[in-house]
Amino acid sequence: MIELDGSFGEGGGQILRSALTLSLLTGKPFCIVRIRAGRKNPGLRPQHLAAVRAAAAVGRAEVRGDRLGSMELCFSPRGVSAGRYRFATGTAGAATLVFQTVLLPLALMGGEESELVLEGGTHVPQSPSFDDLDFAYRAWLLRLGVAFTLELERPGFYPRGGGRFRARVSPAGAVRPLAAEGSFAPTGVVVRGVAARLPFHVAKRIARRAAERLEEASLLPAVEVRHPEAVAPGAYGFVGLSGRPGPVAFTALGAPGKPSERVGEEAALRALGFLRRGAPVEAHLADQLLLPLAVAPGPSAFRVERVTRHLETQAWLIPKFLPVRVRIAGERVELRPES
Repeated sequence: MIELDGSFGEGGGQILRSALTLSLLTGKPFCIVRIRAGRKNPGLRPQHLAAVRAAAAVGRAEVRGDRLGSMELCFSPRGVSAGRYRFATGTAGAATLVFQTVLLPLALMGGEESELVLEGGTHVPQSPSFDDLDFAYRAWLLRLGVAFTLELERPGFYPRGGGRFRARVSPAGAVRPLAAEGSFAPTGVVVRGVAARLPFHVAKRIARRAAERLEEASLLPAVEVRHPEAVAPGAYGFVGLSGRPGPVAFTALGAPGKPSERVGEEAALRALGFLRRGAPVEAHLADQLLLPLAVAPGPSAFRVERVTRHLETQAWLIPKFLPVRVRIAGERVELRPES
């Protein structure tokens, strides 16, 4: 039984979700204590509970401690099964993070295609947006040999959620290692201004400001303005950079009282900051790539724009489940299987 301290490093839901993924991939049970101990509302919140129950469903797992507010949890998988699943956070909790928890086990161990419906927050703070997953994460995973498709039915914003998207996960073979130590080479850029249950001009203003800031840097974006249906009002700006070795995505969220122009500017400035630093892998994408690379049969190495606590926490967690050495030196990240 692997024992984990949930307050280590980043100290949030990431340790729990990654442990669930690794447990499903390896068949190794674990117990975790002090879940989110340092957070304002410690213990399991609805989105974390949704991830636990999603992992338990696909892994036919025995679980103890899966209740709201629990600070301890034990998880023992019995084998991953492909199938049709519906997972709902019940709040604006990030449905995208629930999806990432079960994606790799279903792809690598399910044996057949799986169909998922995920409900909750699709564009909420402290998590990858649906656009981030669809534009960047999906392309990087495909490069590694893991294929899935995504379809957004409606966005879900804080605090009500109510978003829904569908995913199809294809069975995959061995994950391909990654070598990405050069510089990012942009080939195109897209801007989106999106507003739901708000005046259409909100989306237009978001997109206009993001495009203006990118054009000042001699980038010529393709601009999209969207006004989707949603359960609750919300808005966001999105900038996607196509390029080598893989695409990069940046989402900035609206909030009550936050000017539309500021939303668009935030997304654009994040993209421009990434381009100035020159590394091929974006900071928040890096820790998401560690899990698939940890099960690749050979070594991987990449440069990241900056090292985050999430990346450091992931590097600490992975060797507890797998015979893999993860080394972070400056902006260089290396994973090497141990014999």
